[in-house]
Amino acid sequence: MQAADAGAGGGVEGADDGADGPSSPGGAGEATAAALGRAPPVTRPRHAPRPGGDAAATAGRSGGRTYVFAFCVPFPSAVEAEIACGSLAPDAEPHGGAVEKQLTVRGSVLAVRWRATNPRLLRISIISFLDQLSLVMRTMQRFGPPATR
Repeated sequence: MQAADAGAGGGVEGADDGADGPSSPGGAGEATAAALGRAPPVTRPRHAPRPGGDAAATAGRSGGRTYVFAFCVPFPSAVEAEIACGSLAPDAEPHGGAVEKQLTVRGSVLAVRWRATNPRLLRISIISFLDQLSLVMRTMQRFGPPATR
């Protein structure tokens, strides 16, 4: 997983390749991308998964790392974003504090952010949330936009 804390995607909090090159924040790669109207390049984490996957490589040895994943879901209106948030927020994480999930609404965008100490539990939580989000979105599409009062 890889991306900024406040944007779409996910990654290891504090991951840094330690180089001040084109792929580092504020480097030449970011300036070039901005000049061309493209997104800046994404830096690679120090950890590269071995065959068998990332979860297998870190299973049983979290080493005090905190994993963060965040993404935003746009809705046609602020009311629909609030309805989705209200439908998804009551579900508490069952992993005894190993995974924290935070939902916020900004205008018509639902922002979701996870923090976890176990990458496997983080993955399970994200997959479960996406299943629930899919159901909420299909239900809202089926019944149409909310009626105004």
